[in-house]
Amino acid sequence: MTLLDIEDINGYYGESHIIQDVSMNVDDGEITALLGRNGAGKTSTLRCISGATPPDVRSGTIRFDGTDITNDPPEDIAVRGISLVPEERRVFTDLTVAENLHLADTVRNKTNTWRRKLDFRDEGMSTEEIYEYFPRLDERRSQKAGTLSGGEQQMLAIARALHQSTDLLMLDEPYEGLAPQIIQSVENAIERISEDGTTILLVEQNAVAAMKIADRCYVLDRGQVVFKGPAEELQNDQETRDKYLGV
Repeated sequence: MTLLDIEDINGYYGESHIIQDVSMNVDDGEITALLGRNGAGKTSTLRCISGATPPDVRSGTIRFDGTDITNDPPEDIAVRGISLVPEERRVFTDLTVAENLHLADTVRNKTNTWRRKLDFRDEGMSTEEIYEYFPRLDERRSQKAGTLSGGEQQMLAIARALHQSTDLLMLDEPYEGLAPQIIQSVENAIERISEDGTTILLVEQNAVAAMKIADRCYVLDRGQVVFKGPAEELQNDQETRDKYLGV
């Protein structure tokens, strides 16, 4: 079943046409990778989905679970169950791991109040469930987030998103700046999150790592979709990888 359906969206930064007739689907329960070089429009596409501006979506349709959410406010989109983990991570560096998660828990309680009014189910992982996904965070409950490694901060950013009622988890460059062994830890967590039922849209410049765990891939170039298909097909398409990904 299609959870996210994007049809011919066009996004603009002022008069700059950044996203051009992008169409893509994310099926319930799968990991979809959105790939491309720097400046291809990957992050801008996530911003269009999450309701962040800019860019401005001037045409096209974004449907989530059958409902048109095109240009809805970000808070309404979040209540519907879309969580975005931005590239910058944006953890509260002066707060401990436990305090960061406590704040997320407070937001979840408020969000679930609105979800009940809309007859959406209340979910979101408990703190203890999150520590099962990320044992390193459990070990560092009392440590300030600003003193964590890049990989640990990425885990914390994902953990905060999972505290919410999340049906679609969007990850923007989760592997950026991480050592190979830390990438493996984050990768394992993403796969487990997917296996437990959360749909994932993964934006990543590390195409090799992304293709390894993705079910389907889309490749963007200058704001346009130039490839769509199973991850295995892209892995075997060396011409497309050379031309648009450089791998």
